Amino acid sequence: MDFLLAAFDPDNLKHHLSVITFLPVVGAICVAFMNGRRHREIKAVSIFFSLITFVASLPILWEFKHNTTFQMVEEAAWIPAFNIKYAMGVDGISLFLVLLTTLLGPIIMLSCSTNIHHRVKEFFISMLVLQTGVIGSFCALDLFLFYVFFELMLIPMYLLIGVWGSDPEGRREAAIKFFVYTLAGSLLMFLAVLYIANIAGTFDIRELPGRLHDLARNGQFSRTAQYACFLAFMLSFAIKTPLFPFHTWLPDAHTEAPTGGSVVLAGVLLKLGTYGMLRFALPFFPEPAVAMGPAICVLAVVGIIYGSMMATAQLISQGDWKRMVAYSSVAHMGFIVLGIFSFNLMATQGAVIQSINHGLSTGLLFLLIGIIYERRHTRLFTEYGGLAKVMPRFAVLFMIATLASVGLPGTNGFVGEFLVLMGTFKGPGSGAWSWSFHSTMATLAASGVVLGAVYMLWSYQKVFFGKITNPANEGLRDVNRVELSFTVPVVVLIFILGISPQWFLSRTEPAVNAALQHTLQRVDELRAMQASQK
Repeated sequence: MDFLLAAFDPDNLKHHLSVITFLPVVGAICVAFMNGRRHREIKAVSIFFSLITFVASLPILWEFKHNTTFQMVEEAAWIPAFNIKYAMGVDGISLFLVLLTTLLGPIIMLSCSTNIHHRVKEFFISMLVLQTGVIGSFCALDLFLFYVFFELMLIPMYLLIGVWGSDPEGRREAAIKFFVYTLAGSLLMFLAVLYIANIAGTFDIRELPGRLHDLARNGQFSRTAQYACFLAFMLSFAIKTPLFPFHTWLPDAHTEAPTGGSVVLAGVLLKLGTYGMLRFALPFFPEPAVAMGPAICVLAVVGIIYGSMMATAQLISQGDWKRMVAYSSVAHMGFIVLGIFSFNLMATQGAVIQSINHGLSTGLLFLLIGIIYERRHTRLFTEYGGLAKVMPRFAVLFMIATLASVGLPGTNGFVGEFLVLMGTFKGPGSGAWSWSFHSTMATLAASGVVLGAVYMLWSYQKVFFGKITNPANEGLRDVNRVELSFTVPVVVLIFILGISPQWFLSRTEPAVNAALQHTLQRVDELRAMQASQK
């Protein structure tokens, strides 16, 4: 009981991050000891623990200070022989990602309470454990601890796709593909983690950037080793994001996953990739990051255009509605990667807030597609038309999610894409070639915005307007109170972020600017030292 009471006490934040990280696991343990046939009670307990986790996370926002340091830090010895610590903390980069995770928790649980009917106990245990893994990854200040949480998410997500997926054959293939891709990338990263921790003598992510920089200056961390480690980290995060051409697992995973799995995947799991790039890849290996930044920007822009074109192809071929939204995620994540590797404060700020925006707008799209799928058990465009006549409230909700996804001014999507494109256009501000390259990247990326408007608005027209061509749609019931309870809060946040983004940006800017300036300054120092040696 004291553990739960501590979660709601804003004056006692000593172990607050641990409380919100492990509350879902406590819920999973409670569910594990419940009678598996009592589905209503299992769902109620799961919703309760996810809801109190969200409420318990709110004091973090209230107590957060506008500075560059990690806050609410918790430290304890874990494996002293290897200098591994249990260390948790948040800064402006991770703050809203943690809150997004805790917010989506009860929303996903509520949505799943209406559409999960078999292996209910195992499903909600998987969702709760997955939530712990995500929150822990965003809060971990020890690289080994981060890796433990990062890998913890693999098993429950694999089960969500493989056991509760929509197609008995396709879901197994999609689950294996997800698992193999992610595990292969993370194992390479683990080798790099062991190497840099060995030469630096610590796993603490607050100390590693400085120590690695000193080792690089002294020649103890060679350029070859820096590039090898950077590529190992980037491969893992590029797969998780996913960045083109490592994206092929995502459309299959989204298509086969249950609604809750798709929402958590789009909402927070993909953000672990871009979070890792900004948190680890840039400050740990600044010279390789800056040197390979243009190549990564090109891949990001290719992903934007490719994802948009594949989404359009799904629409033209009368394919799967959910698969179209999955390809749109590839394009949206490309914008975030482009913002990070443009090395411009405005673009990086845009990337951080776009991570939140994508989690809300695309998460809402998947929630709404899940609602209609439960009524019709099909996602093919050919099965729909004229839905606005029988489901007006559903049509309004979907229109808001669509407009947010295409970046209409006044919605959250506009803020992130605008900042990324403007910041990318300006570039790092060092040399005419740099400006020319980044302005070209921004111009090409803007074509993704146009294509996004084409396929999203066209799909809305096909599904909601015109005559009801399929008699099976005539008797469809509109969204009910339960469905409104987990969709309306997301709609409200879409408009809050779109109308008043500065409240959020002011809390992320100090940490983002510090990370960016650290990277660029370290590169200048290393290059100046190398020039003097020549």
